[in-house]
Amino acid sequence: MSELGTKNLEKLKGTHLDRSDQDELLTAQTECSFVFLDEEGWPRGVIMSFIHDKGSIWLTAVEGRAHVRGAERDERVTVIVSSAGSGLPGRRMVSIKGRVKVHRDPEVKDWFLHEFTHRLQPADPHSWRKLLDSPNRVVFEVVPEGKVTSHDQRKIPGNGRGMDKDADTGRRVGP
Repeated sequence: MSELGTKNLEKLKGTHLDRSDQDELLTAQTECSFVFLDEEGWPRGVIMSFIHDKGSIWLTAVEGRAHVRGAERDERVTVIVSSAGSGLPGRRMVSIKGRVKVHRDPEVKDWFLHEFTHRLQPADPHSWRKLLDSPNRVVFEVVPEGKVTSHDQRKIPGNGRGMDKDADTGRRVGP
């Protein structure tokens, strides 16, 4: 019998998010940590709103900001998405490394602003778009590369916190 979640949290094999659960998280959540390298080569991160579409993570920023300069200097970035505040049951996370493309062309910007504002502000997307649609606005496209790191606490007995009852079912777990 496994002691994972009731006696230890050492061997987490098998607690990754399945592909369909990754997609569910990336669709439900609207905020992520965007991690890039700053001018001194230090990892730095900002919290950003995003959409997941066409197999990529899409975000927006304004010219001159540290994360825009960082993305232009080194295209290697990481996007981290957690289920916190999403309304999804259980603690879930995904860390996606990828290469960022900084788009300035009107066609990509127009497509992105339409999708972004309609998904994240459906009650009044037009007002928000007016605020975002500025001459200095850029669009980030993070194209995933390599293996995704993920975690699904729902796969750990005891809710992953050493509890003797599963938080979602109320059933006893462990020996």
